[in-house]
Amino acid sequence: MKQHFAKNTKTLRNASFAFAATFLIVVFSGIFVIGIVALFDGSSSDSESLLSVWDVIPEAGQAKNAAIVGDENAGNAAEVYEGDEAYSYSIKTKDKDAVTIGFAGDILFDDNYAVGEAFKKHGDSVRGIFGKKLLSEMRNVDLMLVNNEFPYSYGGEPLQGKTYTFRARPETTKVLNEMGVDMVSLANNHAYDYGEQALLDSFTALHDAGVIYGGAGKNIDEASHPIYYLTENGMKIAIICATQIERLSNPDTKGATEETPGVFRCLDDSLLLDRIREAREKNAFVVVFIHWGTESTTEIDYLQRDQAIEIADAGANLIIGSHPHILQPIDYVNGVPVVYSLGNYIFTSKTQDTCMVKATFHNDGNVNLQFIPGIQQGCTVFAASGEEKRRIMDSMCSMSPGINMDAKGNISPK
Repeated sequence: MKQHFAKNTKTLRNASFAFAATFLIVVFSGIFVIGIVALFDGSSSDSESLLSVWDVIPEAGQAKNAAIVGDENAGNAAEVYEGDEAYSYSIKTKDKDAVTIGFAGDILFDDNYAVGEAFKKHGDSVRGIFGKKLLSEMRNVDLMLVNNEFPYSYGGEPLQGKTYTFRARPETTKVLNEMGVDMVSLANNHAYDYGEQALLDSFTALHDAGVIYGGAGKNIDEASHPIYYLTENGMKIAIICATQIERLSNPDTKGATEETPGVFRCLDDSLLLDRIREAREKNAFVVVFIHWGTESTTEIDYLQRDQAIEIADAGANLIIGSHPHILQPIDYVNGVPVVYSLGNYIFTSKTQDTCMVKATFHNDGNVNLQFIPGIQQGCTVFAASGEEKRRIMDSMCSMSPGINMDAKGNISPK
């Protein structure tokens, strides 16, 4: 269960809509606060309001679930094997017999792009960016994961010859805290955009913010190691992040080696499959968060299909994909749910369909999925409602012939 703490607002903005604006000046601890009314998207009568300056947001670094490193605490919940101590975290769950994990797609905080500029304009805050309903969903799962498509650093140089290179200020990690994000995947084709030092800076920035990262490390053992979450009731979740993008012999995004930092590359997936089997042998549910596929198409490519089968057969309980920047089908492969692409989450100023997926792992071995439709629009993201919600759900069902989806977005195999 995540805890949220009030934070004094330093700067509030003036706004007006069809009705007269209300101006209020409050003096608190010598800080002047100017309020605005909440903003609304007008696409439907029950559209979601964006988080306004009046809403309580978590204190940066305090918003997370109390995930605790090491065997002293995690060992009380479930067995921590030798060598896993530094990768094991204890969590408190709302349901003692289940763990609910939220997944969302690509995020970007780079000031040189529209969405990063929007975050900066709002004081590196979720205010004015995230809809209330969607933010509530993120904050109220037991664990929340996103694909972190950039390094956090002031250093490094953009990789020569690469068309798009991203980098964000280390202090923007506070946005992750406000979002309720517990863990990010760095296993993608942009975590290394500013070279080795910027990647190392990212490790420090995320650690300082209390956000766990997977899929990258100071060496291949770190980069490929499962992250274990253990509950008080003895459940264990292993999350493995990997990327097969930049399918070249000498990719821009360097893979970690025994001696050098990088990401966990899995075009050759032999180590990935070994890590899955290893985690299953340790009685864990296994989630594979994989960067794969072809950009800007809903079609699944042959490498996704082939690897989904191999990953499922190795023992994964859930496969979550990113990279295509749009939604792709949801399916079941040998009984294992596969979300081929979560799409962009808060990445551009374009209007795009997006989603959050909630996966609930039950102590009896079952895994349930819920699809929560969203819309990314004008550097904001919010839960879809009304006709837009139905349209996105219908679109997902149309491209996913192997699933059933009810009105609440609950998914089951046909």
